[in-house]
Amino acid sequence: MKTSPALTFTDRGIYCAAGDFYIDPWRPVDRALITHGHADHARGGHGSYLATHAALPVMRHRLGEIDAQGVSLGEVLQIEEATVSFHPAGHVPGSAQIRVAVGGEVWVASGDYKTENDGLSEAFEPQKCHHFITESTFGLPVFRWQPQARVAEDLNAWWAACAAAGKTAFLGAYALGKAQRLLTMLNPEIGPILAHGAVEATNTVLRAQGVALPATVPVTAETDPKAQKGALVLAPPSAMGSAWARKFGPQESAFASGWMQLRGVRRRRAGDRGFVISDHADWSGLLDAIKATEAENIYVTHGYTDVFARYLTENGWNAQVVPTEFEGENLDTEGPE
Repeated sequence: MKTSPALTFTDRGIYCAAGDFYIDPWRPVDRALITHGHADHARGGHGSYLATHAALPVMRHRLGEIDAQGVSLGEVLQIEEATVSFHPAGHVPGSAQIRVAVGGEVWVASGDYKTENDGLSEAFEPQKCHHFITESTFGLPVFRWQPQARVAEDLNAWWAACAAAGKTAFLGAYALGKAQRLLTMLNPEIGPILAHGAVEATNTVLRAQGVALPATVPVTAETDPKAQKGALVLAPPSAMGSAWARKFGPQESAFASGWMQLRGVRRRRAGDRGFVISDHADWSGLLDAIKATEAENIYVTHGYTDVFARYLTENGWNAQVVPTEFEGENLDTEGPE
């Protein structure tokens, strides 16, 4: 177990003894501070939760009745001997980095983050600190994202081609965050946008808290799949190619993920197309974020941890790998919903 005056890495999660709380713990604890609503960071069973006001509705939707308090971005809280604040992470709506100051020493736990402003999530704001806890989901030089506008052009061109050929376009993406980001990138003039139940449930929660999203048609038992000419269907990856999806007749499928950067993953997923877009920082974004913190000590929590930590060490940072149970972006499961 590695210790510091402020934070400790334990088998339950990142612990602050001065405030007696955990950040994104993966075992039940009395007091949990949560960076965002994905299931690998916001788990059930904790005594109490603290998260941004914008993250709480999705957390309650997923977890049910919980003892939870909301906090505004930038608001400073005193939790026993620790000074705590939440700052935009740019990952999904409501996501935050958590800044903890104890005895003049400042730590920032990033949770998951991306540095490109997607126009939907609160834009990433780097925080200067002594210690930075970072993800490295895409911590290899091969991962470099195109601007969102460029991906949107390619995505809409594919959808339009599907519609012209009389096919339904199926687009696989996580129900929280990625699906809504893609929704804002789609051109509704091409055709109707249909949403799988899991995606629409999240859309409903976000709309209720004031997040502006384009209109979608929920897919229900009464929906006639073949009556939606030129449609695009947003669905979780697990629904792609299923009996449910086959009811829509002639179709093409695509996955939207940073993993589409790798040819082997594209082949294994057997989709017709892959669009490279992620709600995690790419190689350049990770390095830019770390530089902006001006932190000397970097703790790498999940992803390509060994490679990324070694690169940081070779380039002047004091970097080390910290084992966690966070998942990042994973196309082999339903994702960190």
